[in-house]
Amino acid sequence: MTDPAPDPTPASLPDPPYYAVVFTAVRTAGDNGYRDTDERLMKLAADQPGFLGVDAARGANGLGVTVSYWRDEDSISAWREHAEHALARAYGREHWYASFSLHVAKVERAYGFTRPADS
Repeated sequence: MTDPAPDPTPASLPDPPYYAVVFTAVRTAGDNGYRDTDERLMKLAADQPGFLGVDAARGANGLGVTVSYWRDEDSISAWREHAEHALARAYGREHWYASFSLHVAKVERAYGFTRPADS
């Protein structure tokens, strides 16, 4: 759900295995309380046992992709059952999203690259 950070950097994650929840959505017009709820949910998620991080991007066309990372499937299930998250999901179906898809994947390998600052 998160909009991109002003100075984006990929999430810092532990070595695999861990899980990725990929949420891809097309937003409806208007904010309708989205930004405030998104900020609240990101703070709540970060406090959940098993939460590892999040990466997100949104295009000018309204398509957004949020990938949240979790230690295990039990952590994902606990977040799905969180009361405030459940309310936000229901509200989102009615007000924020024209369409969405969600995929849960186990990450087996991961690597990255950061250009040195003096390059």
